[in-house]
Amino acid sequence: MERPIISFDYAIKDILRDKANFDILSGFLTELLEKPVTVQEVLESEGNPALPTIDGKTTVAGKAGKARKTNNTGKVSRLDLKAKIDDDEIAIFEIQYFDMVDFMGKILFNTCQAVVEQVSTGQKFNVKKVYSINISWYGLDAEDEYVFAANLTEFKGIHFDEVIPFSQNLDPNSNAPRGIHPEYFMILPKNFQTEEERKKKNKDFVPKKPSKAKFDEWVYVLKNSAVKSEFTAKGIQAAGEKLNLLKMTPQQRADYEADKQAMAIQKSQLQTAELKGEKRGRIEGRIEGEVIGLKKGEAIGLEKEKEKAVIRGHHKGHSIDTIAEFTELSTEQIIKILKENGLM
Repeated sequence: MERPIISFDYAIKDILRDKANFDILSGFLTELLEKPVTVQEVLESEGNPALPTIDGKTTVAGKAGKARKTNNTGKVSRLDLKAKIDDDEIAIFEIQYFDMVDFMGKILFNTCQAVVEQVSTGQKFNVKKVYSINISWYGLDAEDEYVFAANLTEFKGIHFDEVIPFSQNLDPNSNAPRGIHPEYFMILPKNFQTEEERKKKNKDFVPKKPSKAKFDEWVYVLKNSAVKSEFTAKGIQAAGEKLNLLKMTPQQRADYEADKQAMAIQKSQLQTAELKGEKRGRIEGRIEGEVIGLKKGEAIGLEKEKEKAVIRGHHKGHSIDTIAEFTELSTEQIIKILKENGLM
């Protein structure tokens, strides 16, 4: 049996900031990091500004400092949640809905910002580990994997087989160093499939490596916005109870549906713009190809036409530089064509 719930990406920007719901975040992090985790508080920073309220309703600052409702999709570019967990470590959540060329740079920037904000001017660099949890709703060219991890644990010697741990210990009463370099996680919910689903699509299916089995239940929730009664991952049944769609007030349900609708509209607008851009590119390519016969486009045999143009230019006595200018080929490419056709 499944219980439909509010999508996790919507909840994490609003509902999960409530201390009463920290057990859900704690369970999610416990299964992902494979160690007991307790969320202590939600933190605010330049990348994760406090959400003002109007008549008790959470809003996000918009243009000129004015408040706007949370269902405005402008939120998609901000750091979605920053939380302090055990030992003053930090967990930051970033949810990305659409493809963006500088996504990795954005991840690095937000993570570095979470590190920098820990240190006051003139104080020791008492840096706590930051966990960067990124949930992406586009594939990043991954084929099968849906949970990726990256971290730096040590420096390795170039000349000798030696390592220096990327850790430190500022406590004179303890000899236990602790890792301080950020750890990164990339979760791709759309890539997730149960083993049964994979077997149906691929008769040669090879079972995945046994890793983070409990966290797979959380990825299922991310993808399907539903909690199965048999799930046992920490915090997951609390999510099924507290994020239950059927328990939302009419106003909460309306806000939630408005947010989903706004996101669907933005997605449609982006896809429409992409399709129009592709169509415009094809038309311009054909026109340009007809005008000069050589510009990039979708005409079949474009490279052959360029080769013919090189030969014609050579027969007309044009220099290689001139041929290169109107064919947009490199000098090396032109020389190669002329040699292949016995003209050099």
